[in-house]
Amino acid sequence: MQSISTSNLLFVDMDGTLIKSDLMFESLIALLKHKILYLCLMPFWLLRGRAFFKQQLAKRIELPVELIPLNEEFFVWLQFERARGRSLTLISAADQAMVDSMSSSLGLFDAAIGSDGKTNLRSELKLERIKQLSAGGDFAYAGNSTADIPVWEDASEIIIVNASPRLKQRIKNSEAPIKEFDCPNSKLLSFVRAVRPHQWLKNLLVFLPLVLAHELTNPELLYAAGLAFISFSFCASSVYLLNDMLDLFADRLHERKRFRPFASGNLPLAYGLALAPLLLLASFVIAWILPHEFIVVLFVYWVLTVLYSFYIKRLYLADVGTLALLYTLRVVAGAAAIMVDSTLWLLTFSLLLFGGLAIAKRYTELHKLGATGESQAAGRAYTTADLQPVFYSGVFFSIAAVIVFAVYISVPATANLYTSPLILWGILPLLLFILGRIWRVAQRGELNDDPLLFALQDWPSLCAAASSGALIWLAI
Repeated sequence: MQSISTSNLLFVDMDGTLIKSDLMFESLIALLKHKILYLCLMPFWLLRGRAFFKQQLAKRIELPVELIPLNEEFFVWLQFERARGRSLTLISAADQAMVDSMSSSLGLFDAAIGSDGKTNLRSELKLERIKQLSAGGDFAYAGNSTADIPVWEDASEIIIVNASPRLKQRIKNSEAPIKEFDCPNSKLLSFVRAVRPHQWLKNLLVFLPLVLAHELTNPELLYAAGLAFISFSFCASSVYLLNDMLDLFADRLHERKRFRPFASGNLPLAYGLALAPLLLLASFVIAWILPHEFIVVLFVYWVLTVLYSFYIKRLYLADVGTLALLYTLRVVAGAAAIMVDSTLWLLTFSLLLFGGLAIAKRYTELHKLGATGESQAAGRAYTTADLQPVFYSGVFFSIAAVIVFAVYISVPATANLYTSPLILWGILPLLLFILGRIWRVAQRGELNDDPLLFALQDWPSLCAAASSGALIWLAI
């Protein structure tokens, strides 16, 4: 526990200090999620200043502040200081309504002071207000950013929370005593987690047309497929960032997803708002090298993923249909990148296969939901009453996919591509094994949220997939 403080008056910043997140960005994202057209008004709000901008957000959105992640070590210390009689004031550049809401939720502060729509209570302006409130006497101040330096220069006690090493270096020579709490996590590692590079494995589907066209050894086409893979990966990561920001509060209610970088507060929302469009731009810059048909498919994929994030994910079964289509678009994009055609049978097989896997994902979520005693999936249109219908639908799609695959390898257009097409029939039991294993594990409640990633990490499934690849090679 920290030593006794030099001043009884303690002023506490909110965004980044008391809480890990920033309520302005939380409000911005929450408002756009429900009413995207407000995006047209926001530039005009900003023209009237940040304080006015924050006020307009606060008027239109009410955040569940009790779910906002706190800097726990600092919060525990504040509780100790409060218990020994210290006066605590929450003072922030956030709008007054937001500051009041947070203060009421915690029940820890004697006063709560925020921006009023005209004055952005930050830096020197915050210092002036603190001097008024402390009547020119000694005070302690807790903050986390360079904007807090002017306040710290007048404080009799400096408290830094969740601060970068560079900021600590700038104030280390201060004459006032310094306390430190909650060292921040690595932003780079949090960003890597947020873009989900492990999910890029799904984009290997862009190589499928190359494999089926027997052009895997063609360096020019392999290069084009590689560019398509990178482009799709950047585009997907851009949408992952957007999706995680839109799902902040639903993720914070989830047993596992609450540890995601944005939901946990380990990665600032400002990073996501800046990096998501940069990744998307990089994706389309790479796509510009490829045939224009690939750019069209990539654009359709991006539009669908955005619609899914904002709206479709909340629709019963339409969400899994969209996921199946997004997987299939990867195959279409791979074909467009190397300028070959995808057969109708292949695309139908893809839709059914990934439709079944998407339903397996929903089944897993509902199965885990039932184990917790809850009935409604957060942000979804499903309840535990849908468990059995979802299960039967998923099994139907999976079986239908195997049947369509049998038809696909039987048609002359496919058989003519192989020297020994009969060998391809050996893939059917392997495919049934992989899908059957996924559903068996799902019924046991042992499947993670993503069946495809499970298959890519499960040794029996990987061996079956490798054997399927070997059979294709032998058939060629």
